Amino acid sequence: MEYFNVRVYGLLLNDNDELLISDEQEYGMRFTKFPGGGLELGEGLIDGLKREFMEECNVEIEVVSHFYTTDFVVKSAFNNSQIISVYYLVRNITPVNLTIKTIPFDFDGEGEILQAFRWVPMTTLSIADFEFPTDKRVVELLLNEL
Repeated sequence: MEYFNVRVYGLLLNDNDELLISDEQEYGMRFTKFPGGGLELGEGLIDGLKREFMEECNVEIEVVSHFYTTDFVVKSAFNNSQIISVYYLVRNITPVNLTIKTIPFDFDGEGEILQAFRWVPMTTLSIADFEFPTDKRVVELLLNEL
């Protein structure tokens, strides 16, 4: 590994105890993750998370609390970096007006980079739904703590 890649993600639950997740297709791969992404140089974690939610979801959020930071070594699936991911519990302060899908990877349109969102009930949330080791760990913690 050649460098660190800092990522920040938000865990957004709605009033029905459903968690917002993102199905994505990029780099020839399909994967499910939480809304969020890479920190930009000169950007703080919370500002980066707010930016990512605006870019991906067109939703303003506020951070409720820190939930988890990567505590084991994770190599990126996309490059030669070591991933450090920080997860926050968040709440939306503007309405969530996304097209919500019910089927995984039900993308609208075609292209190299695709994204679709789903609300997943906490009662059916599964580690097997996620590709990346840190997200799997977060789901495990969510299921144990929430």
